Amino acid sequence: MKTDVLVIGAGAAGMAAALSAAKSGVKVTLVDRDERTGGILNQCIHNGFGLHYFKQELTGPEYAERFSTLLSNFEIDLLTDCHVHKVNPDKRAILVSPKGVFELETKAVVYTAGARERPFGALMIPGDRPSGIFTAGVAQKYMNIENRLIGKRALILGSGDIGMIMARRLTLEGVEVVAVVERLPYSGGLLRNVIQCLEDYNIPLYLSSTVVEVRGKDRLEEVVVAQVDQNYKPVPGTEKIFKVDTLVLSVGLIPQVELLQGLVEFDPVSKGVSSSNIGQSSNEWIFSAGNCNVIYDLVDYVTMEGEKAGKYAALYAKGESFDKGTPIETGENVGIVFPRRYVTGEDLVLYLRSKKPMEKATLIVNGFEKKFEDVMPSEMIRVKIPQGKLTAAQKITVSLKEE
Repeated sequence: MKTDVLVIGAGAAGMAAALSAAKSGVKVTLVDRDERTGGILNQCIHNGFGLHYFKQELTGPEYAERFSTLLSNFEIDLLTDCHVHKVNPDKRAILVSPKGVFELETKAVVYTAGARERPFGALMIPGDRPSGIFTAGVAQKYMNIENRLIGKRALILGSGDIGMIMARRLTLEGVEVVAVVERLPYSGGLLRNVIQCLEDYNIPLYLSSTVVEVRGKDRLEEVVVAQVDQNYKPVPGTEKIFKVDTLVLSVGLIPQVELLQGLVEFDPVSKGVSSSNIGQSSNEWIFSAGNCNVIYDLVDYVTMEGEKAGKYAALYAKGESFDKGTPIETGENVGIVFPRRYVTGEDLVLYLRSKKPMEKATLIVNGFEKKFEDVMPSEMIRVKIPQGKLTAAQKITVSLKEE
């Protein structure tokens, strides 16, 4: 089989990339391991999606359905229930499905495989190994897709957005959520979720705290929580025992990039694919978009970046080439920045997270400045810089100056 653009992953970024590439008139193949398109959106039944892209507030399934309908308007080869086993340097991919194993030759790849959750084993929490411990995404799938109640009394570790959303979801289903515990001195998710998911339901949020032990013979029975110091080390004597049968983990997402090992360069900070503002990786025929690059707050931004990557992958498949661009580096008070290279021809859309909370800060990018208030590491900053506003230089440095 042959195609012009192979899109790997049919979540928000992949669907947008496939549509964008198809509009350019090239042959597009969209592959996903699930039985339907939409990715994680299908289990996110809460609202809050689409405000930037569709100018409407939608649930995750509604957002996914909008794109599924759009996909049907184009001749896109959609391969669901199909796993991409390997991408070879000669632009051939090995695909596995219930129908068998086959090879697909392509001119360009758009990699949109998203992210995976950090598992319980990675946290090195001492104690027993009982049942009743779930990552937030797994808990969400059990409840929203499979209609299973995961417990009766729960504690949530990590105040990421999905963790707070699951605190509300569990409460609505009759589960008592005793607390959300966060090791940072501030919330790990959006402020709107702190208000709508925790405060509105009187769910306590314990900051500068973490789980130091889990106890239970067969099913989880107790979770021990302690306060932590500035180095995130538990403070002796601050332990508190919560009697729960369920522990839900919302302790971060990791870009899913294993398929591209040895093919592209990765960002040492975000651990995602290091790409330019047009989605092109260090390997000219591999483009990427979405949470496999950097972890976003909003699906709308993932969609916009997917569209861009699909557009330029299609142009590459038609024979166009692009320069590597100007390197983008993190400066003062900036933890994560995306993209990592800037190719002229488009305005520079920057996504960044601060290293620490700041009441007032000025974003400085090679002569361009913009002021922000209430800057938090948990809330991604998105800023569009017109290309005429950037002074020419050998590199672009992104800094946040605290005021």
